[in-house]
Amino acid sequence: MSKEHASNKSSLPERLNDIRQILLHEYQKRHNHPWVIAYSGGKDSTLLLQLVWEVVLSLRPDERNRRVYITSNDTLVESPLVIDHLKESLSIIADSARSNDLPFVVRMTQPNIDQTFWVNVIGRGYIPPTRNFRWCTDRMKILPTNNLLENLLRAHRHAVLLIGTRRAESQNRRRNMAQRRVRADRMNRHDSLPGCRVFAPIADLSDDDVWTILLQCSSPWGGSHRDLITLYRNAGGGECPLVLSKDDAPSCGTTSPRFGCWTCTVVQKDRSMRGLIAAGHRDEMFLEALADFREWLIELREGDDNRMPVRRDGKTKIRPNGERVMGPFKFEVRKRILERLLELQERTGKRLITPSEQELIEDIWWNDNIRERGRQELNAMHGSVGISP
Repeated sequence: MSKEHASNKSSLPERLNDIRQILLHEYQKRHNHPWVIAYSGGKDSTLLLQLVWEVVLSLRPDERNRRVYITSNDTLVESPLVIDHLKESLSIIADSARSNDLPFVVRMTQPNIDQTFWVNVIGRGYIPPTRNFRWCTDRMKILPTNNLLENLLRAHRHAVLLIGTRRAESQNRRRNMAQRRVRADRMNRHDSLPGCRVFAPIADLSDDDVWTILLQCSSPWGGSHRDLITLYRNAGGGECPLVLSKDDAPSCGTTSPRFGCWTCTVVQKDRSMRGLIAAGHRDEMFLEALADFREWLIELREGDDNRMPVRRDGKTKIRPNGERVMGPFKFEVRKRILERLLELQERTGKRLITPSEQELIEDIWWNDNIRERGRQELNAMHGSVGISP
């Protein structure tokens, strides 16, 4: 009988005890490679953090000699309710870790200012992401997290990344984990970061297991899981996990109702946002406005009249069937998006775009206008001497 099959035959308390023993065994190894917990604030990463917390807390202070980094990602366009929950929980976690003398360090990553959603869409005119043009995941999620890991690897040479990935999440997840030979009791090499190993301790738990534990056990860092459970119940969805590689990208923006970026246009309909609105959330009017704005972005994307006939480099791309591949949004469309976004920000009193992003957008526009004027002058010069541009 395989170990996975055997674990499914044992009781939940037995399986939890096995996970804790594995965590304890790994934590107490002689090397001091730091642990990094990928924490999105959703149910799986919350349970993973809870189990690690309980194991480390059970040790004497002089035995807690391995630093544990809790890393989260803020794309700057996260679903407002999710990012509020995440920031509040991280604050409680940091305070509790200090008061309990636990070696936990909270880190929140953000995309580089020149790679945010609005800088790319409004500044450069990128169309909002599609399944075939998912430019956002790499720039806004993978790179910021990998930069943090790379900094830790430079300082410590080695690190262990703990993730809340589970086989029961989906068939695609089960297939990817099987290909990588992921097991709850072993480490795997990171796909792109030498010196980093990946550890998935709760890989064999089911959805019911996760909810049973969270419903029955209070949060060890204080409070309860009530707000998290309510968020899931109202939205009828799950979290977009901390995406660590392009192989994980399909989980970011799927057809299932997941929490993620409120601007996510990879899916045609944001079922989690609409679920919260239908549940009569106290910020219903604000959420409705965000949902309408997102759907307006999709309409703009689908209209060829809104886009330039050439790419940003001035070149034309033709599909094999002879159709022209349209380029970025026209300048007047980008300007209209910014104006409407600022109007929404003023009307709701919620920060939707940062001043730094606006400054960079203006710089990009200025450079684009100079480049376009130069191209027009060059074309005019070529035409005056009878040379084809």
